[in-house]
Amino acid sequence: MNIVYANEQGDLFDSDRLIAAGRSGADVTEIEKDEWIPLPKGASMVMLPGTRALGLDQHGHVKAMPTDFHAVGALLPQSYTRLFLPAFANASEQPLPLFGYTAVGFEDGRFYVAAHQTDEPSVWDPSQYDDQSLVDKNVKAMQNTHPQNRLYEHLSTCALYYECVTSRNTFFGRQEGALPVSGTCNAGCIGCISEQPEDSGFPSPQTRLTIRPTVEEMVDLMVTHLQSAGPNGIISFGQGCEGEPMLRGREIAQAITKTREHIETGYINANTNAGMTENVIRVVDAGLDLMRVSTISARHDHYDAYYRPRGYTIDDVRRSAKYASEHGVIVSLNYLVFPGVSDREEEIEAMIDFINDTGVRLVQMRNLNIDPDYYLSLIPSKSSERYGMLGLMEILQKECPELRIGSYTHTPDWYR
Repeated sequence: MNIVYANEQGDLFDSDRLIAAGRSGADVTEIEKDEWIPLPKGASMVMLPGTRALGLDQHGHVKAMPTDFHAVGALLPQSYTRLFLPAFANASEQPLPLFGYTAVGFEDGRFYVAAHQTDEPSVWDPSQYDDQSLVDKNVKAMQNTHPQNRLYEHLSTCALYYECVTSRNTFFGRQEGALPVSGTCNAGCIGCISEQPEDSGFPSPQTRLTIRPTVEEMVDLMVTHLQSAGPNGIISFGQGCEGEPMLRGREIAQAITKTREHIETGYINANTNAGMTENVIRVVDAGLDLMRVSTISARHDHYDAYYRPRGYTIDDVRRSAKYASEHGVIVSLNYLVFPGVSDREEEIEAMIDFINDTGVRLVQMRNLNIDPDYYLSLIPSKSSERYGMLGLMEILQKECPELRIGSYTHTPDWYR
């Protein structure tokens, strides 16, 4: 597998002088043949600015390309889990943009990535919305039908500018729709995509919600979407363009109760850090169907270093998830994974205990979008045995008998 690199202009090249390698944490390593798959549909290739591309010579020694040849990574579509980072050395103090960079190689006229398919990609394939004129038409039609609902105005930016599939689903009335409700958060995640400190060195790729939707606006959007999307439709609190939805747990509970007075079918989901157990209980008791809990680790030190929680700990997250699953909610993890960290022995052991204790049914493997070196500099160092990302998934399924591995939220029928 040939190394892939880019020049200063972003043009891509390959070379058979060096073997394509990957990084697992900070370590540059060989990628086995069964860890490569052809570049999937919907993936994009990007240059890593300010880096030097690294590869392996025929003796397995790490070699660097000249300073003006940069590393290249792939940004994977939904349903693909990264197994290795691109092999690079950082020659700049400027952090890389917030993306999930994946190792790339080239062989026999085609690109390959170090990744594994963990779910069915068609559900979240952005190409289903390739007809921009139809997207424009649906956005305008929904805004005209609900002129007093500020949520549709906010989501129009997500649908038209960010091309967010979840927000587009909302305007098309299909699958999982978006319902952002909170402009504030009780965590200060170092990889937050909607709010970064001014001195972070990298801008947020999205703007955060600035309105405070009323219960009536929530109900209007919920009923509209669930009626249109049918029995398997999902409406979800907690989007990338907002903070923590459970900060508005009382209003969410009221909205769920009122929505169920209008429609009984479809599923109500909450994407949450689950740190506010009291409000999670309120929402669960109001009739929540699905809950996706965001986490990067089940270990206190690692969790705190990334999430920087305000007023809660991973123990509160555990209590929230356990209460939800014990009261009929299907709980999944939005597991932010990183090669060379998530697949370490102490991380795996802690996650197995968390899953089995809380009754989590699904681990959604989500590639952490962040500059690798920046992330590694902020979290506790790891020195235990590394099992690899494929090993991580295999061990979780073996040690957690009821667990499934996927990439996104599923309705209850999927588990049967």
